[in-house]
Amino acid sequence: MKIWSQWSDLSVPQGFTALTGDEIAPSESELGSIEIYVPRYMAGPATLEPIARMSALKIIQSPNAGYDDVLKVLPEGVTLCNAAGVHDVSTAELAMGLAITARRGFTEFIANQQNGVWVHKLWPSIADSRVAIVGAGDIGTLIASHMKAFQAEVQLFSRSGEGSANKISEFDTLLPTFDIVVLILPLNDESRGFMSAKRLAKMKDGSLLVNVARGPVVDTDALINELNSGRIFAGLDVTDPEPLPDGHPLWSAKNVIISPHVGGDSSAFESRGKKLVEDQLALLASGSPLKNVVAGPTRNRMSS
Repeated sequence: MKIWSQWSDLSVPQGFTALTGDEIAPSESELGSIEIYVPRYMAGPATLEPIARMSALKIIQSPNAGYDDVLKVLPEGVTLCNAAGVHDVSTAELAMGLAITARRGFTEFIANQQNGVWVHKLWPSIADSRVAIVGAGDIGTLIASHMKAFQAEVQLFSRSGEGSANKISEFDTLLPTFDIVVLILPLNDESRGFMSAKRLAKMKDGSLLVNVARGPVVDTDALINELNSGRIFAGLDVTDPEPLPDGHPLWSAKNVIISPHVGGDSSAFESRGKKLVEDQLALLASGSPLKNVVAGPTRNRMSS
């Protein structure tokens, strides 16, 4: 089986051939022979455009945890696996960084430093804050453990309410009591616009919204209105639209810090992403089921 990935030193089992290239996507001459495709990480839609011309394609191993964009171009009969677990540490780390930056006033500190002024001001702490984490998967659970290490009171929310999580149906009642709301839920028809104008208006005065999920889970226009009122704060690693265009009013909104969708894109990705692909190939070679199958048929044989 031929696999295309971004890693020239990928270790593959006997019976597999590794293809790679310096370009964003495979060359046209390679497309018809690729059976396993690993789109280059953080390279945008250009990595997905060639999929329709991969006539031998059997498996797509996405380097991302979110896969809504790949589903739109997934050919019938092709298995899609996501990278659940690969980005947990980096994304949780960034969520905490955004929360600390916003809660402790780092953006104001930096502005004051650039202006050469000393302004002593009281800022709220994460300690003793009430934190809601919407999305109780691996990343949400990891963020919860980090928040608890800072002595915050944490409540997880999920659709099912399994384990220690609350059901999403309880969120609206509790929303006005939270000092920090962290979004790390998948984007789908149900979650699109989850933080609506109505929910944003219910947020506690002075509270913080952290979005490390997907931009469209928040109503951007409503968020801008709330931010410019000075009532709430936001730390955003994702936006809607994305990339955020020049001159967009979110850039100049009050009380917001924006990072350019770098939650999983840290030095931690390289080794973890490569290992996931190598582990998947080993499973195929041994006849075992693949991990992280999110769409398409289950694959557990090299000849499948």
